[in-house]
Amino acid sequence: MTAPNRIVVLDGYTLNPGDLSWSALEELGPVNLHEHTAPEKVLERAQGAPIVLTNKTVLTGDTLRALPDLRYIGVLATGYNVVDIAVAAELGIPVTNVPGYAAASVSQAVFALILELANRTGDHARAVSAGRWAKSRDFCFWDAPLVELSGLTLGIVGFGAIGRDVSNIAPAPSACT
Repeated sequence: MTAPNRIVVLDGYTLNPGDLSWSALEELGPVNLHEHTAPEKVLERAQGAPIVLTNKTVLTGDTLRALPDLRYIGVLATGYNVVDIAVAAELGIPVTNVPGYAAASVSQAVFALILELANRTGDHARAVSAGRWAKSRDFCFWDAPLVELSGLTLGIVGFGAIGRDVSNIAPAPSACT
């Protein structure tokens, strides 16, 4: 039997490692919050719930067919790849996502990775920690040449929320053409 507005969150940890409140969601109805859900636990946890929220936990066609009370699926991520969309449509279950989710943090990570590729900071830090710089004859230590970003062109493939954000925080306006 369906619990009125019961909301099942299958993988809350991926969205909230403990620093956020779920109170706004709880105002909509009782929330069954699961930090992680193994594939074999999805049916048990979602049974009878009209609302299921997921981020990484997969909802297969067979799973959807076994949840007759399901009325809505919220994918709390940018894509729909964790839900069998064709079966959801066949069953009349709307599925939404959050296309702008994490655009700022993903864009920031883009620049962290660009700088890592240019400077090889991780490799350098490991070498320094291993004592290689301290053993250097002339207090100068490089395993590979640094890449100068100045004057290079940044190519952005796709211009959705993340692509636009990357272009907005690019280090030089002429880099994004």
